[in-house]
Amino acid sequence: MDLRNKSNWEPTIRTARQLLKAWLASCTLISCGMVYAQSSDCTPASMDEHQAVSTSIGCDAESCDSWGSRDLTLCGWLDGEQSQIRQRFEESGIKFTNNVTNFYYGNTRGGIDREFRFAGHGDYLTNIDINKLGGPQGQFLQIRAEHRYGESISEATGSLLPPVIAADLPVADSNNVYITNFLFTQALSESFALYAGKLDTLDGDMNAFAHGRGIRQFSNAAFVVNPIGLRTIAYSTLGAGFVFLDEGEPIYNFLVLNARDTTETDGLSELFADGAVISQELRLPTEFFDLPGHQLLGAIWSSRNYAGLDQSPLIVLPSVPIARQSGSWALTYNFDQYLFVDPCNKNRGWGLFGRAGLADPDTNPIHYFLSLGVGGNSILRGRENDTFGLGWYYSGTSDKVAPFLASAFSLGDAQGGEFFYNVALRKRLSVTADTQVLMPARHDVDTSLVCGLRANLSF
Repeated sequence: MDLRNKSNWEPTIRTARQLLKAWLASCTLISCGMVYAQSSDCTPASMDEHQAVSTSIGCDAESCDSWGSRDLTLCGWLDGEQSQIRQRFEESGIKFTNNVTNFYYGNTRGGIDREFRFAGHGDYLTNIDINKLGGPQGQFLQIRAEHRYGESISEATGSLLPPVIAADLPVADSNNVYITNFLFTQALSESFALYAGKLDTLDGDMNAFAHGRGIRQFSNAAFVVNPIGLRTIAYSTLGAGFVFLDEGEPIYNFLVLNARDTTETDGLSELFADGAVISQELRLPTEFFDLPGHQLLGAIWSSRNYAGLDQSPLIVLPSVPIARQSGSWALTYNFDQYLFVDPCNKNRGWGLFGRAGLADPDTNPIHYFLSLGVGGNSILRGRENDTFGLGWYYSGTSDKVAPFLASAFSLGDAQGGEFFYNVALRKRLSVTADTQVLMPARHDVDTSLVCGLRANLSF
């Protein structure tokens, strides 16, 4: 793209205008009745936050006292309290972190189909401290099961990057439950650990404001993980590696993966059948402006022979043959930088984030990628547990892969933006309003306006 040509910037300007209109509309709807006030101290709002939220969803004292067992009420459970059985499991080293997310999204303008669709995703995570069960010290086991249901909105928009990534995982168009993580970890010290097993790769490319597996922060794949690596790294497969940590936070991660996606199988009979993938990530904490942040650099190399654009839930493309190529590579970068940290709670704040990536144009339909945005905790008085995010991305299509797609459709570059506001109704229950403006890479598809709601219940 010639940056000096004014006409090349017109699509970006139109996208920004549409996203700004959608952002203002969303803000008006969500902030109605809420008062923003700036305060330098930690004085609470006039109405107790717990009381205000309880009233809004009908959790008065009578309904709380009349539900459940004597030691656990409905509102207590929604606020994060656990049953005695659950507490005993955790004391024994077994911790469950489960959630179900429902999506009701619609393509209201442009795209391919203008309709609303309902979909959902279940994520069931178990972390086991083997030492507490009588095993070796520093040994852990993580098991994740996932499934999806309903109908994804991805194809209706015509976008190559799914606007609701979690609705397509772990296997698009399948309602079966899959084990996507079965990972053993052996900590040799507080700063070094080895791990091996089956693992999903969506937790990589960590970012404070743009991550969350598509269910806690942004919904669009472009803001959940760097899509530049989706071609070379499978979603769920076998692998092994090591990690260096600083105060429990990963600093350097080295990983060797099976090149073939084995979400639907154990993968043992397919281990390295298509080659291997080597991935490295260096994520360093920073203190710019005396505020926390991170800088991440990543590199990916694959020995796989690429002869076609295999269908993947992480990117929507037809399965067509391409010129056979041996090996592929990708480079990734991301940052997050707080601009404000709550003086009353250092875990709350908001700031900037960004991503960039460059990939092998012979094998990857996305040659380069850029994104930038702002996100974090709400600035509305009394809504400190709410979160928000506003982001823009630009995806450059490979001019070497695009000709092979000409039989299906012609491609150019793509860009889009997303704004979300996540309302924390209770500790376990949240509802998110989401708006996206997408300019697909397909020349035959008009700019789409996607609007939707997301509800997440953790248990």
